[in-house]
Amino acid sequence: QVQLVESGGDLVQAGGSLSLSCTTFGLPFSQIAMGWFRQVPGKGRELVAAINRSGGETYYVASVKGRFTISKDNAKNTAFLRMDNLKPEDTAAYYCAAVRGGSSYYMSSGSYDYWGQGTQVTVSS
Repeated sequence: QVQLVESGGDLVQAGGSLSLSCTTFGLPFSQIAMGWFRQVPGKGRELVAAINRSGGETYYVASVKGRFTISKDNAKNTAFLRMDNLKPEDTAAYYCAAVRGGSSYYMSSGSYDYWGQGTQVTVSS
């Protein structure tokens, strides 16, 4: 059974940092590409960052470039999203997603087959 388990969401002040984790079960971790998405009520799910299966290629949406870092640790079956210099507009539910294959990263939510349950990040001003 495939499962993605997220953790790390919290309430933090603007300018602070958080690190989200996404541990996968039932997937060959070294063979999956991953993405982090976020969603606020009333809006669609937005890609924040993506990484290919080897971890050698990454993508960031312009609004987080230079502040967020995506990585994956194949030995721990875990992907990470390090978020620095957080802003109130980063407040959202954050979801990790996975797809088999992935010599490159994937930017569309429709490309991903597996999703975590979401973790809430709230940034106060």
